[in-house]
Amino acid sequence: MRPDDVLRFGGRALTSARGRTWLMLLAMAIGVAAVVVLTALGDGARRYVSNEFSSLGTHLLVMLPGRTETSGAAPPLVGGTPRDITLEDVRALQRAREIRLLAPIVVGSAPVSHKQLERESTILGSTAAMLDIRNLELASGRFLPDDDLLHAAPLAVLGAKLKQHLFGNQPALGEWIRLNDRRYRVIGVLKPMGESIGVDIGDVAIIPAASAQALFDTESVFRVLIQADGRERIGQAKAAALAIMKDRHNGEEDVTVITQDALLATFDGIFQTLTFSVVGIAAISLGVAGILIMNVMLVSVSQRTAEVGLLKALGGRERQILWLFLVEAGLLSLAGAALGLLLALAGVWGLGRTLPELPLVVPPWSIAAALLVSLGTGLLFGVLPARRAARLDPVFALNRR
Repeated sequence: MRPDDVLRFGGRALTSARGRTWLMLLAMAIGVAAVVVLTALGDGARRYVSNEFSSLGTHLLVMLPGRTETSGAAPPLVGGTPRDITLEDVRALQRAREIRLLAPIVVGSAPVSHKQLERESTILGSTAAMLDIRNLELASGRFLPDDDLLHAAPLAVLGAKLKQHLFGNQPALGEWIRLNDRRYRVIGVLKPMGESIGVDIGDVAIIPAASAQALFDTESVFRVLIQADGRERIGQAKAAALAIMKDRHNGEEDVTVITQDALLATFDGIFQTLTFSVVGIAAISLGVAGILIMNVMLVSVSQRTAEVGLLKALGGRERQILWLFLVEAGLLSLAGAALGLLLALAGVWGLGRTLPELPLVVPPWSIAAALLVSLGTGLLFGVLPARRAARLDPVFALNRR
């Protein structure tokens, strides 16, 4: 029996029972579509987090007060040593040769007003280095001056959304705004940038760090963004920052320095685990589809007993009969996989239109894996019906006509 005869036999078997065929195709298609769509969602979430952290800058370290440590006590296993980071500490960190730039962050919320207009916005206190570290861009004016850290100048740089709310299409440069009961002169306006790590950059007012401390009546710094002098010096910059802070805080290691690469690696690991978990759950539906194929194929064998008996009476060998039914199962699996891929691509396109901020891309490996698993599932569960058909006695099969 030639290969084209085998394919023709399998094709006729599928088209002769269209209701049964469509049922099996739908089961396989749902399984394949679930695997591909969930893989795309997991990969898109990983890309989204990676892009969010990349927008913070390159070669970045984040220093925060308190030491995170693992203890031997009963849960919770995370302990902290509270100790403020001050602007004097930041000034000491500036002397480290391994550190290229650093920007203290003082954050809070306050009403920002101009004449009769007012808006509750996020206030960021920082320095001139924040422009380069966070890759901010100015639409007009200039950024914070490179003054002494302790100089509380009454200057402000507005986000695009905040500027539009307070000034509309009127120029904002040189105008005075109020933050709580303090006046600040607008010296710059940022370009629209959207959100970054949960903060809408368009709805912020950036003022000098010392001014923010005075505004919120605090001496502490929320975070310190540190940019190493090259990727190869990230580890050295971290060690230098920890050593300086330990020396200034009486020999106590009471700060935590997190590297950007470590954060990304952690999130990558989390999202890969989640992706493989949900894909594994979705793959169960492929197993269910395979069981359906097996049951329907067993019914098909019982309905085509006389046909199998005639083939064997004409000299068909067991191996040929086995291949006939395996090809039929394979064709079902491939057709179902193709239908599932179409459904998956349509689903990913729809999700991309619904969630435009999520970079949804179907990984090529997920398509290959879905096709291979669906084909393997169909063949695996098609073996039992095929072997049953191949072992039929021709005389008994013909008598069952």
